[in-house]
Amino acid sequence: MLALQRCLVRPWRPEDVESLAESADDLRIWRNLRDRFPHPYTRADAEAWIAANAGLEAPTNFAIEVNGKAVGGIGVTVQPDVYRHSAEIGYWLGVAHWRKGIATEAVGAVSEWAFRTLGIHRLYAGVFGWNPASARVLEKAGYQLEGRLRAAATKAGETVDVYLFARLADDLAAR
Repeated sequence: MLALQRCLVRPWRPEDVESLAESADDLRIWRNLRDRFPHPYTRADAEAWIAANAGLEAPTNFAIEVNGKAVGGIGVTVQPDVYRHSAEIGYWLGVAHWRKGIATEAVGAVSEWAFRTLGIHRLYAGVFGWNPASARVLEKAGYQLEGRLRAAATKAGETVDVYLFARLADDLAAR
C-alpha cells in the first residue's frame, strides 16, 4: 500500500466493485486504453477484474483510492524473455478526478515501487496521439519521450500514432 498526498494506491478489494464499475464506465476512459478494457464497463466486469487480482501474493495491479473509493487503476506488467528487466505501466483515472495531480502522483509512486520491488531496469508506456494529458502525466512522473510510433494502433475505428515514454531505474538513482 502506498499512502500518498492525493490518493492511496492499494490492492483491489471485493468492496471496490461498485466504485470501480461507476468510475470505469466512461467512453473517455475506454478511448485511451487497450481494447481489452471493456465498454460499457459493467458490474460483472468489475467483479471479474477484482476476482482476478484478489489474494495475489505479489499483486502488480492496484486500485487508486480517493476519499475511500476506488476511482482508478494502475498496474505494471513485467515483460518476458530478453525484455524481462522491462515492464509496461498502465493507468486510468475516473473523469471526476482528472486534472488534480492524482494520476501523476500515482504513476510516480508506483514507478519507484516497481524499480525497488520487481528488479526491473526500465518502465515504459505508450500514449495515443490524441491524449496529450496522459503524456504530460508521464513527463511529470519522470518519463522521457523515446519516440513516435506512426500509425501504430487502431482504436474506435481510428488509426493513431503512439508516443512511447520510458523511465529507467538509473533515473531514480539520479534524483
